[in-house]
Amino acid sequence: MKKFYLFAAAATMLLGALGCSCSPKSTADAEQATLMHPDSLLLLVGSYASPAEEGIAVYGFNQSTGAFTRLTALRGISNPSYQVIAPSGTMIYSVGEDEGHTSTLNAIGFNPDSLRLTLLASVPAMGGAPCHINLTPEGNQIVAANYLGGNATLYPLSSTALPDSAQGTCINFPSTSTRPSHAHFATFTPDGHHLWVTDLGLDRIHTFPVTNGTAALDSASMTDIVLPAGAGPRHVAFSPNLSLAYVIDELDGYINVIDYASALTPKIVQRIQADTVGAHGSADIHIAPDGQHLYASNRLKADGIAIFTIDPSTGLLTRTGYQPTGPHPRNFAITPNGRYMLVACRDSNAIELYSIDPVTGLLTPTNRALTTSRPVCLRFFPQ
Repeated sequence: MKKFYLFAAAATMLLGALGCSCSPKSTADAEQATLMHPDSLLLLVGSYASPAEEGIAVYGFNQSTGAFTRLTALRGISNPSYQVIAPSGTMIYSVGEDEGHTSTLNAIGFNPDSLRLTLLASVPAMGGAPCHINLTPEGNQIVAANYLGGNATLYPLSSTALPDSAQGTCINFPSTSTRPSHAHFATFTPDGHHLWVTDLGLDRIHTFPVTNGTAALDSASMTDIVLPAGAGPRHVAFSPNLSLAYVIDELDGYINVIDYASALTPKIVQRIQADTVGAHGSADIHIAPDGQHLYASNRLKADGIAIFTIDPSTGLLTRTGYQPTGPHPRNFAITPNGRYMLVACRDSNAIELYSIDPVTGLLTPTNRALTTSRPVCLRFFPQ
């Protein structure tokens, strides 16, 4: 029922904006039918933007037809380049990816009835250029990776789900003049027992134990997964059924398959290239909902998506294809039904739409795209 009322409210907003009483065959009625379709999703888009611009927007997206409908947007955050959505769907946490002390972590309320986004709180990120943000599995803390700060920050959430800046903690990773830390991504193992922070500058993944659902950025308990020199680990995807992590390297363009069954001694069991042209700009990585295929985005040269088949018994990868995209494909998202991939192409101001072959995993351009300024983060709201 919640979803019905959400899309009914969205349709009412659209009809009011048009200021007309429309016939059953009208465009507004078609939009209403799209929004109320059982395959409709809410899509959150983050971007590089000034505070005066609508840097965060919500769209309706029909994962059966591939239709987009713009619903609402928010100004007031400088460079809201990455977001995470709380399981309730009513709270959003966003970075403000500024380079210096003006960088922020932000809490945004989302009202599913009015479709209103409201900036509720903004706190210092305690590090320059926060480029990734995540929630602990228990939903009681937010963690951010700060690219230029060379550190990670952790905030408990108050009873009203806002970040408690007075109790925030920060850990600085061991930079040197020749090896600066660039923290890039923060995630939790599927069992919720460990926090991983990728460090592009130090070629490591810093790991921390999570005790009774609570994470702590404690250097005494930190252990490192060491990757080859010059790798530049960026993003992580976890296998849905095996104790394997897939880590995309931005700099050398490899995907590392890491067996972490033993938390004390994770080991790399495969390295396979996503970037075969030496672009040094690999970005994002995701596994299809059915667990059969893996995808990785590459930028700067031959921009596109590398496609891999996952061996169901070993989890190892075989490269099966490559799909060119628009310039600078950053984040991308796969619909829950596995039918479509949406690719945020920052430098063409577009979110491109590709259909996915359910057997081969290969992508086919639909020649449809959503025009929006400098998109870099795509998130579907919980269903």
